[in-house]
Amino acid sequence: MVNRITSCGCSVPKGQKCIHEQARITARQKANDEQRGTSSARGYDKDWSKLRFRFLHHNPNCVVCGAKASHVDHIQSVRDRPDLRLDPSNLRSMCHPCHSQRTARDQSANWGRKK
Repeated sequence: MVNRITSCGCSVPKGQKCIHEQARITARQKANDEQRGTSSARGYDKDWSKLRFRFLHHNPNCVVCGAKASHVDHIQSVRDRPDLRLDPSNLRSMCHPCHSQRTARDQSANWGRKK
């Protein structure tokens, strides 16, 4: 297998991370987690868990591709419309890949926007 030289000078197999790269990634993830707050502070409380479970039970397929849904997405973001956070008419079921695409699109559209 071909090795690559990392920015810190380590030689590792292509597709793998050296211990220094992994430490930087872990530190960055920890800082991001601390900055964004707990899940309950972000609105994922008991009420949301109950609603999410019921919604997925009644809407088991992704509205985009029809695959088995694993996420419940807010049509209008909670940031823009906090009053619709627990409103079933503002929700849709999505599979993980479709939800990831939607989230990436939303985040790039809101890049630099104040919270």
